[in-house]
Amino acid sequence: MSIPQCDIAFIGGSSTLNVNIPDELDLDFVEVIDTNLVFETPFGKSPEFKRLVIFNEDEKRYVLCCRMHGWRRGVNRADASRQIFWVFKQAGVKKILAEGGVGAINYLLKPRDIIIPHDYMDFSIRKDVGLEDKYLLVMRDALCPETRDLIYKNANEVWEEKVFDRSIYVNTDGRHFESPAEINMFKIGGGDVVGQSICPEVYLAREIGACYAGIYLVVNYAEGIVSPWQHEELAEIFYTEGYALGKIIFNTLKDVKIKGGCGCKDLRKETLLKGIY
Repeated sequence: MSIPQCDIAFIGGSSTLNVNIPDELDLDFVEVIDTNLVFETPFGKSPEFKRLVIFNEDEKRYVLCCRMHGWRRGVNRADASRQIFWVFKQAGVKKILAEGGVGAINYLLKPRDIIIPHDYMDFSIRKDVGLEDKYLLVMRDALCPETRDLIYKNANEVWEEKVFDRSIYVNTDGRHFESPAEINMFKIGGGDVVGQSICPEVYLAREIGACYAGIYLVVNYAEGIVSPWQHEELAEIFYTEGYALGKIIFNTLKDVKIKGGCGCKDLRKETLLKGIY
């Protein structure tokens, strides 16, 4: 199966997992073109994608979507990420928006707040997850400033709780949660939230020359912060807040500039290590 050309991509995470996107969002500017798209990649079969068209005032925009960051049984997370971004590269994707649920490390945050990270710290063990060795990746402004500003604007128009336009996302491996001692270390280091999906996606986006940004819903306090998280509250947030979050995401996909002035693609440089291997 050939991979269709799409300028924009959306990676769904846990915060919209309970929502059939975009069908259940009741948006008159989005139409589903294809479903159950699976592609052969050098890293194994891809997860299922949907292809959508978004109608804005000036043009039709084609979007590739996948759910839960491509994670599924029998596929390690590094390969799942490679599969997704290899497909994005073949499709010519230029803008990527991701979402997920995170735990609050910063005491100013509480469940149902939205954060839009401007930076990250990677404490995962999935290092050197890439598609090839062609580029040196400069991780300054790793989260596209232009896209972040647009997410913040759209979120503030509809979200009833607080929206933060800056935060540092601490990435760990799962599927277990972190210990209180680990969370305390992250807090001392300046982390605001903790999650498990921004890496290696942020590296792979830079490698393919695409802008990447995310919107994340605080679903619990991290271990040792304020009070122990409650499974019931976590489930309630997941099952009720995904609809409003989905509308913020698709309003952003409709408005984002495909050819912006952010400079993200210029932070991918040809490697200086040619001929060593």
